[in-house]
Amino acid sequence: MRAVVKDGIGIFYPQGFLDGNNAPSYLTIEDINATEHLKVDMLLVSLKKVIFFNLNGLDVFVKLLLRIRTKNHISVGICDYDHKKYEAIMTYYKDSLSFSLFKTSKIAELFSSSYSVKDKTVLLYSSDPSQRSALAIELYDHGHNPIIAQTKEEFDEKSMHEDTYYVIIENTRLGLMGQKVATRVTGNAIIYTVSGFLDAEISDTFNIAYHTNSLNVGFRLFIFDAYKVISMNVHAVNFLAKLSSSAAEYNATICFVGMTFEKTPVAFKNELEDSGLMFFENMDDILKDKELLEELGGSSVAVVKNKRSLTKTIVQELSEFIDATVSTIEMMTNAKAVKKSVTMQTLVIENIEDKMASSIGFYGDIDGMIILIFPSEVAKKSCALLIGEETDDVNQILDALAEFVNIIGGRTKTLLSEKKISVDITLPRTYATAQSLLEVASSKKGVQVDMTFNDDNFTFFLTR
Repeated sequence: MRAVVKDGIGIFYPQGFLDGNNAPSYLTIEDINATEHLKVDMLLVSLKKVIFFNLNGLDVFVKLLLRIRTKNHISVGICDYDHKKYEAIMTYYKDSLSFSLFKTSKIAELFSSSYSVKDKTVLLYSSDPSQRSALAIELYDHGHNPIIAQTKEEFDEKSMHEDTYYVIIENTRLGLMGQKVATRVTGNAIIYTVSGFLDAEISDTFNIAYHTNSLNVGFRLFIFDAYKVISMNVHAVNFLAKLSSSAAEYNATICFVGMTFEKTPVAFKNELEDSGLMFFENMDDILKDKELLEELGGSSVAVVKNKRSLTKTIVQELSEFIDATVSTIEMMTNAKAVKKSVTMQTLVIENIEDKMASSIGFYGDIDGMIILIFPSEVAKKSCALLIGEETDDVNQILDALAEFVNIIGGRTKTLLSEKKISVDITLPRTYATAQSLLEVASSKKGVQVDMTFNDDNFTFFLTR
């Protein structure tokens, strides 16, 4: 079976049943070799004619897609499926979904650089804010006009007027958008979900590298959603106590929410409280108390020991970080970037008033963080597309700014992966003022790039 090529997109059309027995027969060595030499910018597998598939059957094609992507640096994915098939794919690959999903091939065409039709108005919705942002930016980059529904209710209402749109996009995802380890909530808190019986295994399943890099980025409030925790033993207590004590180095707070002590000794709770961990009955006790939320997640920090310097490897990849940042901002603002200076120094912010900032960490083959400092007007312009309209609401701008910076992190990850450098990214941390950022990053040394977008100053800072 050979891929059908049209307008720079290659599509496989398997038929019938895809399972572990017959799926391999669809692809011969000649087919695979021919596919590797296709001159396309996107390669897809259509499920239009597939009656049934399981993980083994679909994985034959997924492995081929990922192999071709690595070799030819093209977009790959699956298309032409209904909601039931979409849910099955998400279940099969929930922990490793690095390829794209397009509900129809018509939707996929909009994301191809070879597609000649431009300026299409499309309605877009995804329950994942990062995906919603990524899809919108890619559509905008390809010359289209995305109308973004911020809620499912808004999407359902606008979908009733389907004749208004060229296509309606849902159940669609872009691959390589980063690893979602935790959930960001208002107030720059990170929430970890734990359940069942907590024992020594928590030290293996908890992503300590992600947590450490989130601290380094500037997160100061970490909440364990423990509503479904039955009990814990002394091994879990020791791990959590060490986690809480080490957070003091950053003036960070760790909270447990919703846990009962019917089957857990109260002495364990006392030990954890002595280490600095705090307990709350309900999540709303924290998230809806603005003063408490600010107090627990405040940006003030103690002096951190063992400051780390940039490595030669990170500096060598500086262009990838800058390219991902500049290209995204140029798309969002329609403004051309002009580089003013590149220096190795501690962070310096000129005209500190009326500035917003965000930071995002990366870790893996290399580790560090990117800090971006925006004039408020640039932040508003950058986020107008994500919000759907201009606004002066600071919290709304910061939420959209976080989504926007997450896209920069995802693009950086993709660019690095093409050079065989594997990294994961943290969630972005936002700052309503540049002064609050300096309390976290003023002593860090890194590469500072000052530039302008339509005469608006912008600062990029790469550090560890």
